[in-house]
Amino acid sequence: MTAPLDLDQLQSFCAIADCGSFTEAARRVNKTQSAVSMQIKRLEERLGQILLLRDGRSVSLTHHGEVLYERARKMLRTNAEILDHFSEGDLAGSIRFGVPDDYAVRLLPVILSSFQRTHPKIAVDVSCMASELLLEGMRAGRYDLIVFTQGTGHNFGELFRTEKMFWVSSHGGRALASEPLAIACGPNCCIWRKDALEALERTGKDYRVAYTSSNATAISSAVLSDLAVGFLPESALQPGMRVVSEEHGLPTLGDAQIALMRSSHAYGGIYDALANHIVQSMGNLEQMDTAVAAE
Repeated sequence: MTAPLDLDQLQSFCAIADCGSFTEAARRVNKTQSAVSMQIKRLEERLGQILLLRDGRSVSLTHHGEVLYERARKMLRTNAEILDHFSEGDLAGSIRFGVPDDYAVRLLPVILSSFQRTHPKIAVDVSCMASELLLEGMRAGRYDLIVFTQGTGHNFGELFRTEKMFWVSSHGGRALASEPLAIACGPNCCIWRKDALEALERTGKDYRVAYTSSNATAISSAVLSDLAVGFLPESALQPGMRVVSEEHGLPTLGDAQIALMRSSHAYGGIYDALANHIVQSMGNLEQMDTAVAAE
């Protein structure tokens, strides 16, 4: 009978894949770097494949490593679920959680306040910033869980919601009639900016980027103050915004894809409690009053 794979080796392997460093991975799994290196050597020998490419200080996955990574994550998650099933203790601890501020104004207070009512012993430390920065922070080990917008060039993450993107303006404002059209958007690294501007160019719509900020609240303020027209996903719409209909000649935008990413240790227990709550809460978004009118 073939012996099962060593979960401890898989944990170290996933930690290396997450951060791209043996040194950082060793810190995360509380082992010496030499111990982690020996684990990976034994894992590669067991599978008969090279899993990691070492190039100076950087480490990347081979094709076989990518195949293993997905499956190893599933095994770690199943292991955590089994332990949870037989655990009788109350859920308690702290979670480092990151979320784009696109969703923070409207959704975050509702989601976290309801979570704290049902899980009073779990402390959630929240950081709000752009998806690109959250992904960098996850790689650096600053977060346990993040919500982020896919399309940023990262392959991993659990897609759990797809939303329509809307053009928005202020009610009764003049920005929508401006020529060229004044646009408020994120910086060049923003995937929504890239998609929206490419859509405008395909349709030949004359525009100018009048307001740029990496802060979603600032973008929303620019729209509500009638400085420019913006574009937002459904969950980021705010009272006072006017959803611009197709009759105004603006192009259809691609959907926003919202995903959850975990550190390789963030399965089971308190992590699943928060992750499941986020997915369920955002899945019930249609039941929330948006107070946004379409015209």
